[in-house]
Amino acid sequence: MRRKSALLLANVGQLITLQSPSAKPGPRRGPDLKQLGIIENGAVLCLGGKIVSVGTTKDALRDPWLKKNRKKVTEIDCTGKVVLPGFVDSHTHPVFVSPRLVDFEKRIEGASYEEIAAAGGGIRSSLESVRSAGKRELAEKVLDAWHEMAAQGTTTVEAQSGYGLTVESEIKSLQAIREAASLWPGTVVATLLGAHAVPKEFQGRSQNYVETVCKEMISQTARRKLAQFVDVYCDQGAFTPAETEQILEAAEKHGLGVRAHMGQLSETVLRPFLRFHPASFDHMDHVSDDDILQLAKHDTIATLVPGANYFLGMRDYPRARKLIEAGVPVALATDYNPGTSPTLSMPMAMSLACTHMKMSPAEVITASTINGAWALRLADRKGTIEAGKDADLAVFAVEDYREIPYWFGANRCSMTVMNGEVSCAQ
Repeated sequence: MRRKSALLLANVGQLITLQSPSAKPGPRRGPDLKQLGIIENGAVLCLGGKIVSVGTTKDALRDPWLKKNRKKVTEIDCTGKVVLPGFVDSHTHPVFVSPRLVDFEKRIEGASYEEIAAAGGGIRSSLESVRSAGKRELAEKVLDAWHEMAAQGTTTVEAQSGYGLTVESEIKSLQAIREAASLWPGTVVATLLGAHAVPKEFQGRSQNYVETVCKEMISQTARRKLAQFVDVYCDQGAFTPAETEQILEAAEKHGLGVRAHMGQLSETVLRPFLRFHPASFDHMDHVSDDDILQLAKHDTIATLVPGANYFLGMRDYPRARKLIEAGVPVALATDYNPGTSPTLSMPMAMSLACTHMKMSPAEVITASTINGAWALRLADRKGTIEAGKDADLAVFAVEDYREIPYWFGANRCSMTVMNGEVSCAQ
């Protein structure tokens, strides 16, 4: 992997810029989700890790600077291919050691998510291995996952802790994310998820654990600048709304952004949490019509993770059409984790969103790029192909963008550019 001083992608069959003709501020909503800003026979010129010009190949080759410096530019012929912004996977849990195969078998035999957790499986079953693992081992696992994600078009990831649930192991997990990020050319946004579950040693004393999260985990994370966000799993069997507010207040006090797992297994009233200006509410399988109307008035992203519904064998999926038609900004993510969504593929998540949530191919591309960037508060740098933004691009060996979610279980990504660096090619 070698950084290029200048890079030109030319003769692009379909260049999906995601530039919106409406130029409305904020994340994409409603009909704007379908505005892809397609340029045929397009070209993108990148310099110093940034996009410097976007247009047709014909216009690019007329550029005086390019004519003068063409011998210094690495040119890539993208004839018959689709180029779009690199995917922004805005919800992942990469810091774990082993897959949860016992959970997998028990679920096949008919055990529910709650029954598996009560029997010692679920989130808590990943704790021991993470607690005993060294930071370097965890960082290597994380980095391996990111390389696989990049090979499928992902250039920006959100990475959560949450499989240690002690102060020491949560800090170690965030340090492992930082170490892996220093070795990966893509962009990483770290999130503290100390409030993923109440560990066994605090059973019956959840308030004591909440105080540990607030007074120790969050304060140390903020002081060491190990994360940009704090997340809470607010649901039945996890943390109550009152406990969630307490944790988000602590995050806000320490200057960290907030996001939350909401509505995966049961409905939680969202209105009280909007005062924290959360970047996103994630999962959102169960949400009331009133809360949907409230969300439509805010820039908080509803991040949908259909991979979890698929892997858990759920009949129902988030009501994407209801959210979109109400004007709620929607993003897609893999929810990559060992228990409920062991997928590294954004195209797979996009395919599931099309087939099970009835989102259109155009909508899933927008939800996986610019709205994912909004969910991480990176929309000023990521998610569209336009001058001034980071040179994050995904090249797919397909002739039509609709093929990206169409070919499920297959990787058609031929190249990924991350911050101007050609890092993955088939």
